[in-house]
Amino acid sequence: MSRDDRPAVVIGAGPYGLSIAAHLRARGVPTRVFGDPMATWRDNMPTGMFLKSAPSASSLSAPVEGHTLADYCRGHGIAVLGTHEPVPVDLFIRYGQWFQERLVPEVERAHVMRLARAGVGFEITLDTGETLRSSSVVVASGLTAYAHTPPAIAALAPDGPSIKGPVSHSSQHADLSRLRGSRVVVIGAGQSALETAALLHEADAEVEVVARRTVVFADPPARTDGPERFSFRSPPSPLGAGWKLVAAHRLPAPFRYLPTSTRLTVVKRILGPSGGWWLRDRFADRVPVRYGAVASAALNDDTVELTVTGPDATRTVVTADHVIAATGYRVDVERIDFLDAGLRAGIRRFAGWPRLGPHFESSVPGLYFAGLSSAGTFGPLQRFVCGTPFAAGRISRSVAAREAS
Repeated sequence: MSRDDRPAVVIGAGPYGLSIAAHLRARGVPTRVFGDPMATWRDNMPTGMFLKSAPSASSLSAPVEGHTLADYCRGHGIAVLGTHEPVPVDLFIRYGQWFQERLVPEVERAHVMRLARAGVGFEITLDTGETLRSSSVVVASGLTAYAHTPPAIAALAPDGPSIKGPVSHSSQHADLSRLRGSRVVVIGAGQSALETAALLHEADAEVEVVARRTVVFADPPARTDGPERFSFRSPPSPLGAGWKLVAAHRLPAPFRYLPTSTRLTVVKRILGPSGGWWLRDRFADRVPVRYGAVASAALNDDTVELTVTGPDATRTVVTADHVIAATGYRVDVERIDFLDAGLRAGIRRFAGWPRLGPHFESSVPGLYFAGLSSAGTFGPLQRFVCGTPFAAGRISRSVAAREAS
């Protein structure tokens, strides 16, 4: 068993992990980064997908100029995307990998199996068998641990949702063409549900959406040129148009001072379930939507039977070969499986979210949470790639100060 006393460890190599590691590296903080660069985007997002964010809001945070999505496109002979063009997921993956190769070349493709307290720091055990120690750890492990499947549907998959079983989560599909010719029900009304359904339709699956709320689509992003580039009534921001979104983008620091109930409500409602502006034409009049909630689910041989309670309280049985729960993510520290039980117990929480200080540090000194895990403290900005500058700047400054002292 070897020991390594490098001061900082970043767990995760997605947009947040890479951005934070790049800033730590620029500050001269020796750092080890564990994860497979852009793996969630590569392995858990369907082929043909587009980002919901506009191109201008889809760049990782770099400590030096020249590393935006537009910079990558210009350097590789790719036409820079316009304001109203969606970002293809394969382009975003290549951009993230290029960012990593240039700014965080030392990423180690190892997985953390256990993170535990060790004196005033932490002990990290890797799947390679190595054990190391660190005084500062940043958890930027992404979304997959938080994938939520409604209980009524999850009951059909006692060993967990799987693409090989009757029920799966939308985050488990990298290739929806395998369901060609199948009857598929997609549960949800957000971007993931609507885009999954559109891709299934385009793959010649027989698809239907079951949604508890009205399906809506976002407005196109505001143009950044011309006489109408600014509207006082609905000003633009990387998150979309409107004063609420401008506040969410510009004021993540004071957001944490709002009452807990207010923060949770804002995170849930602002930028709630909706489809991207570019998705409307691929979905409307092509994919049927049944409004209601799934009351129960059962298996009849190889057929899934869903009992759906409609808005008028009538019940309808919907059958399918496969059900995809595109029902989002619910943050709960208990679901991060590599956290040692003793360490997990020391993390103060509210409704499952880690309670974080002004620099993303948890109640365990030296333990930081970034990305979706921090949205309950800093607001909906942290659900999106455009939140990486705020997180990377604050976390890297705090870690550098801790190590210096």
